Amino acid sequence: MSAPTIPTVRDLIEDRRVHVMDGAMGTLLYSRGVFVNVCYDELSVTRPDLVQTVHQEYVAAGAEIIETNTFGANPMKLSSYGFEDRTEEFNREAALVARRAAHGRALVAGAIGPLGVRLEPWGPTGAGEAHDLFLRQVRGLCHGGVDGFVLETFTDPNELAAAFRAVRSISDLPVIAHMTVGEDGMTSYGTDVEHLAAALDEMGVDVIGLNCSVGPAAMLDAVERMALVTKKPLSAQPNAGVPRTVRDRKIYMASPDYMAAYARRLIDAGARFVGGCCGTTPEHVKRIRDVVATIQPGHPLASLARGQAAVRVTRVEADGEDAPLAPVPLAERSALGARLAGSGFITSVEIVPPHGWDASDMIGGALRLRDAGVDAISVVDNPRGRSRMASVPAGIILAREAGIEPIVHYTCRDRNMTGMLSDLLGAAAAGIKNLLVLSGDPPTQGPYPDSTVVFDIDSIGLIHVLSGLNQGVDPGGARIGEPTRLVVGMSANPAALDPELEVERFMYKVEAGADFAITQPIFEVEALERFLAATARWPIPVLAGVWPLASLRDAEFLANEVPGVTVPDAVVARMRRADAKGAEAARDEGVAIAREVAAAARSMVRGVHVSTPAGDVESAIAVVA
Repeated sequence: MSAPTIPTVRDLIEDRRVHVMDGAMGTLLYSRGVFVNVCYDELSVTRPDLVQTVHQEYVAAGAEIIETNTFGANPMKLSSYGFEDRTEEFNREAALVARRAAHGRALVAGAIGPLGVRLEPWGPTGAGEAHDLFLRQVRGLCHGGVDGFVLETFTDPNELAAAFRAVRSISDLPVIAHMTVGEDGMTSYGTDVEHLAAALDEMGVDVIGLNCSVGPAAMLDAVERMALVTKKPLSAQPNAGVPRTVRDRKIYMASPDYMAAYARRLIDAGARFVGGCCGTTPEHVKRIRDVVATIQPGHPLASLARGQAAVRVTRVEADGEDAPLAPVPLAERSALGARLAGSGFITSVEIVPPHGWDASDMIGGALRLRDAGVDAISVVDNPRGRSRMASVPAGIILAREAGIEPIVHYTCRDRNMTGMLSDLLGAAAAGIKNLLVLSGDPPTQGPYPDSTVVFDIDSIGLIHVLSGLNQGVDPGGARIGEPTRLVVGMSANPAALDPELEVERFMYKVEAGADFAITQPIFEVEALERFLAATARWPIPVLAGVWPLASLRDAEFLANEVPGVTVPDAVVARMRRADAKGAEAARDEGVAIAREVAAAARSMVRGVHVSTPAGDVESAIAVVA
């Protein structure tokens, strides 16, 4: 069987998809014992194994393009070490090292940085002289076999133009051009990003972007501004934040998760190539790769970078052996699926698994809800970071002991991709039919502040995975046999602090394959009404979440300490007045508020979903009665 065709950089530019670049080289070399007084560009010759290892780590992390270790490998900068006569050698060897590391699983871009001197009219170096200096570097990179070029960290468009002319004088390979700006979106010469983008567009580079100097937040603003003035593909490689001095060392503070969150925003702003610069590591790139994986199917090159078999990619496209199957219709997957596919109003109530292993109280509460006529019972998964019986076995127990078809909440926080896949295949085999997919509350909310999180993928990514399982394929594109028949739910927050982002996430989840949505508890219908209007173009059944407050303390806790829940001051005031009359009056008032919200929302949604604070199923029954 023939090997797959490896895409070129030109292919990546033209396919209109998002692609992942690598991160810092110097940061990692320094962290592995290379002193700052060493010529880092020489290391490709003197310590090629070290440089190759760094490249390989980025490839394994999911980088589709890696840059050669040649940022300063021009004659001007090399002259400070006495190496200017070895310019072509250093660049050629760096390209060969990178190609060995890529091994057909990634593309290699020749990195070219500034000369380190000012060009005329601000300095003594002429544009022609700069062209000749860059040309020597370009020759070496071409002899080493690069797939394209990245001109990076330039502050002067004229100097970048000299480098670009040097490339074009001997090569027609694609060029990604990165300028660098400050927090104000201006270069050190006072040029704003709009003028930079326009100048690079006119110059004829293939991809326009920014790297270095600033963290992802400032770069996001700059990319948004550039997107308004150019139709060229955009690229963004921010630093891992602005470095801080910690005990005389410069430390980059932005975590991989933070960088990944901003990678998503950069993509939304128009960036088609995303990666990192100073302070970023393979772990940062892996998190960025995970974000990209949640918004589009895997690219053949990305699959190869993750070590998946090339023949597997080819077979999916060539003969359909592993092609996805049509999912089972929603109405045939479960009783809940049938109700969602119909037109009736649905009532759902949450139930909390035990803190220990005795499930008798949970079973008793579920039976009480079933007898009261509740349509669906949800089993929560370690809410607010507190450890309880896992939701999947709790759901299996309810199905077995109480004859109930539960909605099982499943969070991405605690498990890696392999663990989640194993859990969910086992859940499907054990009879679990309905899932509500959540990213998960951070463990810092619970009693275990030192717990770590995994977040291999978030809820959007997991919905993608479940959609694939329902079509009979795993995340790698391999057939799993009979497709699963899972009804997949998602969460939504009508009162989110960033409503535009919440609407975008709603869209991504629907496009990923969600069958229905349950909102966070709402205490005023105006926010729900606005949210439903904003998401009307993606019509799926929505159940409005309500929470019968148990006390003033409950209201104050939700208002101040639970992310994603907004309790209006007027509601807190009502609970304060009721609480003054006693605990029973406060409980009754909480139920009354929830009933009012449910009644007001009834005409807007397909159902209501009631939380049960402290496992109080009687209050939930009072809301839906």
